[in-house]
Amino acid sequence: MIVVTPAGPADAAAVTLVLAEAFEDDPTLATVVGGPPGPPRRARLRHLFDGIVRSGPLAAGTVDVARPGGSGQVVGAAVWHAPDAAVGLTTQLRHLPAFLRVDGVPGLLRALRVQHVLAGHRPARAHWYLQEIGVTGAARGLGVGAALLDARLAAVDADDAAAYLESSTPRNRRLYRRHGFVETAPVPGLRGAAPVGMWRPPASERAPGVTGPSDAAGTPDAA
Repeated sequence: MIVVTPAGPADAAAVTLVLAEAFEDDPTLATVVGGPPGPPRRARLRHLFDGIVRSGPLAAGTVDVARPGGSGQVVGAAVWHAPDAAVGLTTQLRHLPAFLRVDGVPGLLRALRVQHVLAGHRPARAHWYLQEIGVTGAARGLGVGAALLDARLAAVDADDAAAYLESSTPRNRRLYRRHGFVETAPVPGLRGAAPVGMWRPPASERAPGVTGPSDAAGTPDAA
């Protein structure tokens, strides 16, 4: 059984480790951190995610962690932003040292550009935003990603709210579709393969039979 709980301050390091592993091959973030897959890229990703997680979502209680039942090990993490939260690196500059450790000023500028492009493509309507979700390699295929989605989307549905994310891989989009997300359009203006926006209408607006949380197997490598 996978147990999902909100992350606390003591979980921050584990969250960054999980996300750095999950996003090591992500085509969008590869343009930010640079270099080939391997320990150096993973280290830069840890700095990136450390700044993202600590600058808002962790304190807001919108970072979720997944652990196998009876285990303290974090094997999955999801970073969400509530509808009224400010999103983007421009709101995270008090953690500038973490972002500068990604790849100095050039890396910071690349990250700002990616965030600007993604933010410009997000729907204007209020929604929950899934910024990152990832699972360790050892735990893939165990339903960790589905459990993370189920936990937060149950609360989203309770508020009859919408949700949105961008996905870089067809494999992950299949899982999101099973959770009620529908593809909108590729996000233009980024180097490499364009991520695809996915929108999940509020429960009151979804077609009959399109439910929210499910027990469908599947684990996203990264959002």
